[in-house]
Amino acid sequence: MTKVIVVNGPNLGRLGVRQPDVYGRQDLEELRRLCIGWGAELGLDVEVRQTDDEAEIIHWMHQAADEKTPVVMNPAAFTHYSYGLADAAHMVGDAGLPLMEVHISNPSARDEFRKRSVISPVATGTITGLGFFGYKLALEAVAHILSEQGK
Repeated sequence: MTKVIVVNGPNLGRLGVRQPDVYGRQDLEELRRLCIGWGAELGLDVEVRQTDDEAEIIHWMHQAADEKTPVVMNPAAFTHYSYGLADAAHMVGDAGLPLMEVHISNPSARDEFRKRSVISPVATGTITGLGFFGYKLALEAVAHILSEQGK
């Protein structure tokens, strides 16, 4: 099975209690369970991670590039300003790996500052506004891209 990491940024450890009208009532453990199940159906070994620490998420991108691990990432607030994360995410693509950007909500339909992503230009693709289902679509995209690459 191909390993894929699903990386979640700041405040996503508070899913289920943080703005349930925006992010829903399901928590991070439910997201982890769903992603692992969806991945297994696609022949992917999924590991779900979450951090509020920008340096840690950057390290995970370096590790993914070095270990040739595809990434599904919800950068959360780092989406809008973390050039360091954008540079690290670029390295994943430079390694020939898919990097799918996912957002539970649709940032373009929210606050003005959320409308710009510094990650989207370096991501393979972006899925927004579909709740947890967006992660399933991102994993399907990773599986599709890998099959197209013969991996």
